[in-house]
Amino acid sequence: MRLLALSCLAALAAVPAAAQLVETNQIGLRMGHVHLAVTDVDAHTRFWTTVMGGTLVAHGPLDLIQFPGVYIMLRQVAPAAPPPAGGIINHIGFIVQDMAKALERWKAARVEIEPTENPNEVYLLAPDGIRVEVYGEPALATPIAMNHVHFYPADIPAMQRWYVRMFGANPGRRPCVACVSKPRMIETGDLPGAILSFSPVQPAVPKPAPSKGRAIDHIGFDVQDLDGLIRSLEAKGVTIEAPVRQVPGTRVRIAFLTDPWGTYIELTEALTPP
Repeated sequence: MRLLALSCLAALAAVPAAAQLVETNQIGLRMGHVHLAVTDVDAHTRFWTTVMGGTLVAHGPLDLIQFPGVYIMLRQVAPAAPPPAGGIINHIGFIVQDMAKALERWKAARVEIEPTENPNEVYLLAPDGIRVEVYGEPALATPIAMNHVHFYPADIPAMQRWYVRMFGANPGRRPCVACVSKPRMIETGDLPGAILSFSPVQPAVPKPAPSKGRAIDHIGFDVQDLDGLIRSLEAKGVTIEAPVRQVPGTRVRIAFLTDPWGTYIELTEALTPP
């Protein structure tokens, strides 16, 4: 899809050749991780490594599944958390370099695949009802990379402005990949490592639920100067929900906040394994 490829050239250029996080933006921030609350850690580990092509790495006591541009982190829960559908975060998206080869692998693994009207795009159904959008982009420098986090807020302009003001996102638009017969654009806030995509709230879910406690529990931004960013956020009226703490056995420092639409956000410093 040529229009999509052109719109994503900057994002593709930012994807590193190795599986790691990208360079930070002007305020020292980048996409860091997506944290999933799952009923079977082993099943998810198999999905994200064998099926999706991630690599399991350790950072002290933290188990991370590494992709170019993001880490997936897993936390076991019982009973099952509600699926993302109905929450403010609806799904996450990846790009693959060779869509035909990826489809062969997914079919061989008997992954449930939801096609769209675009033959270059599908949704994969991971355990716990987590939908993963994937589309092909031959210009990608790596076999797979993080692409986007997709939100369904009631007020798109306000959410876009908030991420621009708080985290230095660049406001933009991208084509809807699935919308072949009825093309439309999706409002975005672009960050290094991920496009924050904002679609209109679904009629069946007029008030999306907060992400905390759902299968996609929270997203994480990795920052160069956690204390400095917290001072900036607090000066703008953002509440940090607990004191900054350090993960034992690592240099990783973390803090949490929630955006006005219920997205639970973790800020990390030094998340990349040494």
